[in-house]
Amino acid sequence: MKLSHYDFDLPDELIADRPCSPRQESKMLVCNNPYIDTSFSNFLDYVGVKDLVVINNTRVIPILLKGQSNGINFLITLHKNIGDTKWFAFAKPGKKISVGQNIQFNKNITCTVTKKLTYGEIEVEFDCSKKEFDKFIEDEGNMPLPPYIQKKRQSDSKDFNDYQTVYATEKGSIAAPTAGLHFNEAMINHLKKNNQLIEVTLHVGAGTFLPIRNDDLSLHKMHSEHGTISQKSADRIRECKLNGGKIISVGTTTLRLLESAVINGEINKFMGETDIFIKPGYKFEVVDILLTNFHLPKSTLLLLISAFSGIKEIKNMYNHAIKNNYRFFSYGDVSLLYKND
Repeated sequence: MKLSHYDFDLPDELIADRPCSPRQESKMLVCNNPYIDTSFSNFLDYVGVKDLVVINNTRVIPILLKGQSNGINFLITLHKNIGDTKWFAFAKPGKKISVGQNIQFNKNITCTVTKKLTYGEIEVEFDCSKKEFDKFIEDEGNMPLPPYIQKKRQSDSKDFNDYQTVYATEKGSIAAPTAGLHFNEAMINHLKKNNQLIEVTLHVGAGTFLPIRNDDLSLHKMHSEHGTISQKSADRIRECKLNGGKIISVGTTTLRLLESAVINGEINKFMGETDIFIKPGYKFEVVDILLTNFHLPKSTLLLLISAFSGIKEIKNMYNHAIKNNYRFFSYGDVSLLYKND
């Protein structure tokens, strides 16, 4: 299986760098037969009375930091906490940074580079208490937008609202579960009222940003991410499937967590790390329908949806989306996919 099989040409003008406003009015491509071009505001029409909608309630933390060292400006994106004030991070420009280097963020907060890893990744330790660090992040951190947006513009104050789902509660992600960005509070409240909403938590990590660097997919290793599914949620999902209902996953992050919790063909409670890499050939045990944005060429997420709906179907769907001017990637439009049985 080669990565080059999952490439496509995308016009630059279809890459969204701001979301639709209001958020629920983004376009939605329903990948049934035939395709249906509609608005996300009609999403609830596709939720059956027996179905459950599962959302990832993780909250993005503002860990895109601007620092300076030796007269050079650095962008530091923290991506995994490995101690009270120790983090794995990505640095730009990575070639200008070295072990032992001190990066200044303001007059009180600095960090020291303790290791230099590969592809611009570093390990840093902040020279302050955890309490001081947490306050600094809240006061001066920026939302960690995907690299392709940062190439177009800087992260700004609008992103604190735009790049966060309306139901985000559990702090810990470096990226938003973007399929959930389309929901407004009224839609979430409707699902809650009908007892059709399940919340799980997967703190989205570096794997969502990192490219696959080898054409041989068997060599790719996902970064691990921390997730939680309660016993009550697992029981409700099992009960839904036994009663003939469908599990609708809001986003690939939710799907990866649900599939990680399967033991002997059934979902169970889960708390821990997952580095699941879903690609064509994978057998899905939990999710029946997937709500997801349009993804980057040659990405792990494009592989995942190709596994879910079929390689040929995804190619046809993406051709349809491009011809019909759907907006792509994190701030773009959304698709509703059905599992290829």
